[in-house]
Amino acid sequence: MRDRPTADGSATRPTRVVAQGTFDLLHPGHVGYLEQAAAMGDELHVIVARETSVTHKPDPVLPDEQRRDAVAALEAVDHARLGHPEDFSVPIREIDPDVLVLGHDQHHDEREIERLLADWGIDCRVERASGLEPTDEELYSSSDIVDRILSDRDRGRRDRQTALEAESDD
Repeated sequence: MRDRPTADGSATRPTRVVAQGTFDLLHPGHVGYLEQAAAMGDELHVIVARETSVTHKPDPVLPDEQRRDAVAALEAVDHARLGHPEDFSVPIREIDPDVLVLGHDQHHDEREIERLLADWGIDCRVERASGLEPTDEELYSSSDIVDRILSDRDRGRRDRQTALEAESDD
């Protein structure tokens, strides 16, 4: 890992990595992303998006603090915090990362992120994690998990309704 001088130049500090996301319904895809991010440095800082800042997909199912606590419990994670309620740059500026790792399916453009970081005076490289390939049984997307739950619930209701109708025909 690359140590770099502290702000006063007196010593070196560990390589700081930042990962960020919603992390709703934590699943193996999230764990894989965070493990990849952790391998790119010495300290993994994870910023968990607040519900109020999630605008590109449905609102999270779980409350902000619960999602943060679940992420913080992962072995790969050194520090987990909620994002700033109004300015997403605040925690990134406070952490001053060496590497920012995007998830494989996050909608951010790497070059745009690099430009923002440079505008904020942060010397940081941007990487993108690779995703896990889902199988018929394993799901690595919160949306896919929710879809399966709803589908299974609907199928169960239909099966119960069919059984009740069959009993009433007897």
